[in-house]
Amino acid sequence: MKITFRCALAFVALSPSITRGDEPTPTALRGHTSDVWCLVFSPDGKQFASASKDGTVQIRGAATGDERHTLKGHTGDVLRLAYSPNGSLLASSGGDGTVRIWDTKTGKAERTIKAHGNWVPGVAFSPDGSLLATASADKTAAIWDAATGENRCTFKGHTAEVWGVAFNGNGKRVASVGKDSVVRVWDTASGKEEMTFKGHTGEVYSVAFSPNGNEIVSCGSDKSVRIWDATTGAEKRKIAGHKGGVYAIAFAPGGRLLSSSADRTVKAWDLATGKEVRVWPAHAGDVYAVAYSPKGDRCVTGGKDPAIFLWSDDDAVPGKK
Repeated sequence: MKITFRCALAFVALSPSITRGDEPTPTALRGHTSDVWCLVFSPDGKQFASASKDGTVQIRGAATGDERHTLKGHTGDVLRLAYSPNGSLLASSGGDGTVRIWDTKTGKAERTIKAHGNWVPGVAFSPDGSLLATASADKTAAIWDAATGENRCTFKGHTAEVWGVAFNGNGKRVASVGKDSVVRVWDTASGKEEMTFKGHTGEVYSVAFSPNGNEIVSCGSDKSVRIWDATTGAEKRKIAGHKGGVYAIAFAPGGRLLSSSADRTVKAWDLATGKEVRVWPAHAGDVYAVAYSPKGDRCVTGGKDPAIFLWSDDDAVPGKK
C-alpha cells in the first residue's frame, strides 16, 4: 500500500460549504491536521468517528459534525476504526501495533490490546461484539477476545502485509486482504483458510461482506472494485471506472455501492449491474475514506485534504439519485 501511515486529529471547526458548480454541496469539517485514513458511523447513525495521520481519533455528531470527543493514546498513526454492534465501544488500530478500546459516551480508554509486532491497518468487531479481527503488516490476521484481549487464533497465509479484515453476518468467517493481491476467507473457529479469490493485479486495500452476506466486495490499487460470490469464490463482476487506486468501499441504500479513490472522486455504483450511477469530484486530494449512515441520510468522506465532507440531503448524499 503506497501510503505512509501516520494518524491524527485536531479540534473541529465548521467551515463554509464548498460549492463546485452544479455539484452537490457538502459541509466541510476542518479539524484534522493531516490525512484522514478512516471514517465509520455508529450503528444508530447518531455519531461518526474518524482516524487521521496526526495520531488521534475524533467522535463527532452525525447531524452537524460537532466534536464530541478527541481520543488520544496511540503512540503512532491511527489507521482503522470499528464500532461495537451496540455502539458503546469503539476500537482503533494503529501504527504502534495496538488495538485500543474506547467508551463512546465518555471518550475514556477501556483497554489496550498489544495485538501485533507491527502496525495494524485493519480492525473489525464480530456481529455479536465478543471478538475482534485485526490485520497487520506482520503478514497475519488474527482474532481476539474483545473483553480480555486474549488471542483466539492467528491466520497465516498471506505472503505480504495484510491491509483489511471483515466478518461475515454470523461471525463464522473472516475475509482478509493485503499486498499479495489475494482475498482470503478463514474459518474463525478453526483458523483454517477456506478460500482464496484471485483476480486483483495489485494490492488489495479493503474488503467487506455485502449486507445479505452473499457477496464479498474488495478494492485495490489496480483501480478496480471486484464482487465475489461468497460461497463459490467466483468473480461475479469487475467494476472499473476510477482513474486511480480504490481505497475504500461502503454500502448504500437501494443496492448501491460507494467507492473512494486516488483520482479524488467518490463514485456510486449499482451493485447488481456494476454501472456507474454518479460521480463527485469531492476532494482536493486522494479520498481515502467513505462511510454511509445506517439510517441512509448521511455520508462522510475524507482524505489527503484533510477535510471531512459531511453530505446530508437528497442532493448531496452519494447514491441517493
